Order: sequence, then structure tokens, then C-alpha cells
Amino acid sequence: MLPRVTALSRCLSLAAVFVAGPASALELPLPPPGEDIVGQVQTIKARYEDTFADLGNQYDLGYLEMIAANPGVDAWLPKAGTEIVLPTRFILPPGPREGIVINLAEYRLYYYPKGGNTVRTYPLGIGREGWGSPVANTKIIAKITNPTWTPPASVRAEHAADGDTLPAVVPAGPDNPLGPFKFVLGLPGYLIHGSNMKFGIGTRTSHGCFRMYNNDVLELSGLVPVGTPVRILDEPYKFGISGGKLYLEAHTPLDAKGDPSTEDKHAAVINALINRKDLSGHVTVNWDTVRDVINGEDGLPVEIGTPDDTLVSGQ
Repeated sequence: MLPRVTALSRCLSLAAVFVAGPASALELPLPPPGEDIVGQVQTIKARYEDTFADLGNQYDLGYLEMIAANPGVDAWLPKAGTEIVLPTRFILPPGPREGIVINLAEYRLYYYPKGGNTVRTYPLGIGREGWGSPVANTKIIAKITNPTWTPPASVRAEHAADGDTLPAVVPAGPDNPLGPFKFVLGLPGYLIHGSNMKFGIGTRTSHGCFRMYNNDVLELSGLVPVGTPVRILDEPYKFGISGGKLYLEAHTPLDAKGDPSTEDKHAAVINALINRKDLSGHVTVNWDTVRDVINGEDGLPVEIGTPDDTLVSGQ
């Protein structure tokens, strides 16, 4: 039986924790065949002037994932010397490792360069309630530098109701909410684009499109060709194998109504595990640890069991 985990031991069990300097986009080597985890957890010491929004921009992390990985720390005044966890270890999303994969529940995009042995991952802003981003399979159909923005009638009406009259067309420039670049998706009306509001990255703030830090979308613009497949998932619970151990990464479900019980979340994890045909029926799971992980929802991969040849135990 695996020991139950506290917030600190959960973090320390994931990887060697170390102090790191400023970083930009995360480019990580793919794991060997049969393994699913990339990256390393990092920690830094906060300076007096630091906020989670600024640290997210500096280390290419989203606002809500910083909040989740640092429970109890004031996001706007963490205090000088406070240890801040940078959640830079990830279980790769399920399914083919090709093209672009977006996981809505973790506000994150993964890009697998064709013919390469790396993955690049970036934080995203996604659609807010009432304007949710879709779950779908699509592709990149166009790339546009310095885009103009033509607000849809629904968006103009929403702003007008708040006393804010939008122009019919917003020209390219620093006031354009699409930032310096946009990818057009094969889903009518949906884009991956930059933003003139960097503090919205890693939150639910858009009208359904996918917002990126401007330096990230510009980097991606030079890497991703037209025709690249895009797979959009909503997976709050990801499973992965690393070093012969089974890991779970839990995020807050997007569509949860009210405050779901531990039992409901537990059932959702069981269903997610069953849907992993390569794991279902071939692992022994410590469900006490699973309860800790899904209650914490800190977005960090945590060891929950071991693969074997027996049926899943403890359900």
C-alpha cells in the first residue's frame, strides 16, 4: 500500500525540486516508448514585487495552474522568500502524439513537431462560461500575421450592453485583442491567437478562442504549418506511466456544477482509467492516494499505483 500524500510530499515525490532562472516556452524531450511524463517540477523564492500573473508570464505558465500548485499562497502578494512551486512536469494527454493537442481542463496546448522527438507546451486562455471552447478534431487552415479583428455581432452586443461600443473592425496593433498573430482553425469562428491582455492566459476569459502569450504564438507561428491536425480534449484526469509507476494528474473539472463530492470525482477517475484501454485491468491503485489527489486538484502528477497483470483493485 502506498503512503498517503500531503501537499508537500506530493510535490517532492514528483521530481527533484530545484531553483531555476527565467524561462520562455517549454520544449521537452519525449519520454521513451511506454512512458508518459515530461518535465521537472521547479521551485523559486518569491521576490517582494512578484505576483503569480508576472511569474506565469516569466516562466510560461498560466495563472490558474500557478494558483492550483501553490494552495494557501497569496497570488498577488506571496511575500519575499516564499517558496513558489512552478508546475512544469506534465503527463502527456492521451492519444496520438502528433500535431497540436489542447486540453481544456488544464488550460494548456501541446505541440509535437513532425519527425521530431520533443514536445512544446504552452499555457492558454480558453472560453469562459457561456462561451465555452469546443471539444473537437480539426486542423490549422490559415496563418495570419498582424491580424485585424472584426468583432462578431454577438460580441458587439455584449459590449454595447455594458456601455462599450466596439468598432466594426479593430486594426492590427497593441490594442488588438488578437495580438500579433492568429491561427485559423477548421472550426468556423475559432482561432488560436495572441492577446493584448497577458493576465488572461491560463484562465477562462475568451469568447471561445484560444489565447496565448504573444511571444509564444509568435514562436509557434514559425513552427506549425498549415494543415497541422488539432485535437481538442477536456480531460481533467490524466494517467501516465513513468519508471514503472502509475501517476495521476488532477485538474478542476470545467463543467462541475456546485461542489462535486469526493465520491463523484472518484467515480470520474475510475471511468477515466477504464477508458485508458492500455491501463484498465492491468494496474493496482491506492484509492486513498487517489482521493488526496482529486481533492487537491493541484495539476501535479502523483504516483498512485503500479501496473501489473491483475484487475484494478480497491474500487
